Amino acid sequence: MYSSIVRIQNTFGFFTTVAFVIAALIAATDLLAPRTPSAGLLKTTNVQVIKGRPHYYSSRKEEYAVIKFSLDADLSSLFTWNTKQVFVYVTAEWDDAAGGSEGSNATSQAVIWDTIITAPSSDHLGNYGPAKLKKLRKSAEGKPIDPSRGKLSLKNQRPKYQITHPSGKIADTPDVQLRLHYNVQPWVGALTWNQNRDIGLWKAFAGAVSEVFRLPLVKKDSGTSSKN
Repeated sequence: MYSSIVRIQNTFGFFTTVAFVIAALIAATDLLAPRTPSAGLLKTTNVQVIKGRPHYYSSRKEEYAVIKFSLDADLSSLFTWNTKQVFVYVTAEWDDAAGGSEGSNATSQAVIWDTIITAPSSDHLGNYGPAKLKKLRKSAEGKPIDPSRGKLSLKNQRPKYQITHPSGKIADTPDVQLRLHYNVQPWVGALTWNQNRDIGLWKAFAGAVSEVFRLPLVKKDSGTSSKN
């Protein structure tokens, strides 16, 4: 006869197997939900290069690029009943001939803006203040899924992060592009990123890059401050 410990182990193993199979089936359902993300507009509205110190005690100044942009994107198809949250971010990318060996195709990439869009079922996990949390709950009342949250419209958006280069020089950099990225975090399943080609019902991310532009020279300090 089996001992109590063996019976407990067998029972635990059975329920673990059942839970794993159910989780795998839930994760597989994401492949049946079409994804058609698109970006109708991604462009710069103001680009400046300024000088600043990397930290308070540094005596050496470095160059920092400040890139404002406008964005219209529809990521609503990324929200399904299994979506926990979507991480959205914009990067600036350029060929870094100085950063790699001669003949290499080194590319520098730096994040200038990001945000996390939660699904209604995970609003309580977000780092929101009471007022915003109340607003989100009211807008999504009675909705297990709220695809409207995936529609982004930003006008002359200030960057969250200024970007620089390890050399401290970034002014007059040519062939810079902005690129929009997303990362879907499900309740059950694997993380997925934006894709460059169609995979079944998941379509490639269309219009996710801006036109190529050149970073300007360092902005000279006029000695006066102005408000936008």
